[in-house]
Amino acid sequence: MSYDAHEFPPFAVTVDLVVLTLRDERLHVLLVQRGQWPHEGDWALPGGFTLAQEDIEDAAYRELAEEAGIGRDQVVLEQLRSYGAPGRDPRMRVVSVAWLALGEGLPLPSAGSDAAAARWVEVDEAVALPLAFDHGQILADGLERARSKLEYSTLATAFVQERFTVAELRTVYEAVWGTAVDPRNFHRKVTTAEDFLVETGERTTRGGGRPAMLYTRGPATQLHPAVLRPAQNIRPLSAS
Repeated sequence: MSYDAHEFPPFAVTVDLVVLTLRDERLHVLLVQRGQWPHEGDWALPGGFTLAQEDIEDAAYRELAEEAGIGRDQVVLEQLRSYGAPGRDPRMRVVSVAWLALGEGLPLPSAGSDAAAARWVEVDEAVALPLAFDHGQILADGLERARSKLEYSTLATAFVQERFTVAELRTVYEAVWGTAVDPRNFHRKVTTAEDFLVETGERTTRGGGRPAMLYTRGPATQLHPAVLRPAQNIRPLSAS
C-alpha cells in the first residue's frame, strides 16, 4: 500500500519556553505579545514551530536567540513536559514540547519577527494574565518545577554570578519560592550540603555590612540533605 500524506490531517510540533530570571531580586518570566492570528495582541510564552529538519532542543535554543537574544551558554535548559490536547491551537493539531530555561542577568528582550513586543514580567503579574493558548498552564507547571527543584537540586546557582555569597543565593530561593527564608538556618543548610558550595577564600562587601565569604558552585547536582521550602507560618515576602 502506498503512503499518501493527504490522507492525514495537518500536524505540527512546537516549542514553548518558560524563561525565568531575577531582576531587582524579583522572579520574572519572559512574555511576548503576539503580533498575528491566533490570539493577536495577547501575551504568551516565547516559542514557535519546529522546522522540518530541526531537532526539538535546537528549536528551543533558536527561539531563545530570536525572541530574547539569549545564547546557549546563558541559560540552564531542561525539558518540562509535552502538551497535546486537541483544540489547543485553532490552526491545526499541534503538540508543544515545553522547556524551562533559567539564567542570571539575562538581557532585555527584543520582539521577534512574529511578535509585537517582548518584556520581562514579574511572575505574580504574569500568572494573573489571560495568556494565549494553554500558556497559563505551561507557566504554572514551569514555576512549580523550578520551585521544587530548588529543594533537591543545585539549580539555584543558575541564577547567581560565578562567585556569590550565601545571602545572594538566599535571595534566589526567596524570589523563586515567594517566601522569606530564615537566614541562619539557610546558611547552615547550604554550607553543609555535600559538594554544594565551595569557598573561594575571598570576601566581599557588595551586599553591605560585614565582609561575606564568596563561594562558587560545587560539583554536586543533587542536594544532600535537601533544602525544603519553609512551613506556611514563615512570613511572606513584602510586595514592596
